[in-house]
Amino acid sequence: MANLHQVQEAVLAAYHTGLIDEPEFILLYDLNRPTNPQFQYRDLEPFSLDLYNDDECNAYFRFKKDDLYTLRETLQIPEKVKCTNGYTADGMEALCILLSRFAYPCRYGDMVRTFARDVPQLCLINMHMTNLIYNQHRHLVESLDRPWLSRDCLTRYAAAVRAKGAALDNCWGFIDGTVRPICRPEELQKVVYNGHKRVHAVKYQSVIAANGLVAHLFGPIEGRRHDCFLLRESGLLPELERVSFDTDGNNLCIYGDPAYPLRAHLQGPFKGNNLTPEEKIYNQSMSSVRVAVEWVFGDIINFFKSTDFKKNQKVGLSPCGKLYIVSGLLTNAHTCLYGNSTSRFFELMPPTLVQYFRE
Repeated sequence: MANLHQVQEAVLAAYHTGLIDEPEFILLYDLNRPTNPQFQYRDLEPFSLDLYNDDECNAYFRFKKDDLYTLRETLQIPEKVKCTNGYTADGMEALCILLSRFAYPCRYGDMVRTFARDVPQLCLINMHMTNLIYNQHRHLVESLDRPWLSRDCLTRYAAAVRAKGAALDNCWGFIDGTVRPICRPEELQKVVYNGHKRVHAVKYQSVIAANGLVAHLFGPIEGRRHDCFLLRESGLLPELERVSFDTDGNNLCIYGDPAYPLRAHLQGPFKGNNLTPEEKIYNQSMSSVRVAVEWVFGDIINFFKSTDFKKNQKVGLSPCGKLYIVSGLLTNAHTCLYGNSTSRFFELMPPTLVQYFRE
């Protein structure tokens, strides 16, 4: 199907050949005037990663140059990517389009000169890559059945948390909910309004292991919902009851804030105003290590800032949940390659990129 730019060219050709007269030309040309800007991209040089150095790749795509090739192979991105409408792109170029769009809340028009492609092509390639990564790898943050979450690994994580002064000697990770602001929807505004933050938003629940990786990510859920609702809907507790044990079969747990209920595999602080000195010391020691979950939340929105730009987060128009989950997966990939504040704090090495995505 011809776009409006092509229709205008056809009208212009019809006028020059005498098929239509001047009034008809003016009328048809104005009726088919496109609302989107037309970027001159055909004379630009095609995108080539060879033209970028490590610092530029890290700034524009969040990964170093050689690691981008490793990432493409690990994510199983094909040599040629073909969109549903027939657009094709080199696999590395398609990955860089995705990373460039995620790295900062830029417009597609800002990316035209970098990739020598028109806005519709960039949009379709970006969404194709988002769907590809989401469909192939979302299971990595939906289940705790991962080799790097084995009993041996969980035992090591609990020992590392304990070594940092935590009162609990069986805590291997931390749970928390995060509120991500969205553009105010035209309908159902009360459903997504979060009264605590006073913003329209969706919520996600994350479990962060002591090695700095997002072990479990659930969402999005309407912004008005309580963290306990997310916990119930995520089905996390039954999974913890199945896998959260040390090498001797003893219970291991994750630690959350006072919003969460107390369970054998889910612990929290002592509540109330009249706490004993021992209870205050316990809360303080666990709070000092639980802050690690906030560091990882910060990593997601700092490395991939487009998820923090609420004007692009339009429920019903944009796949907000899919974009955040893909950002979480890419953040885990970044952590596997370079570590993060949490892994360095607990002095634990995350798995390699291949171990995380392939095993």
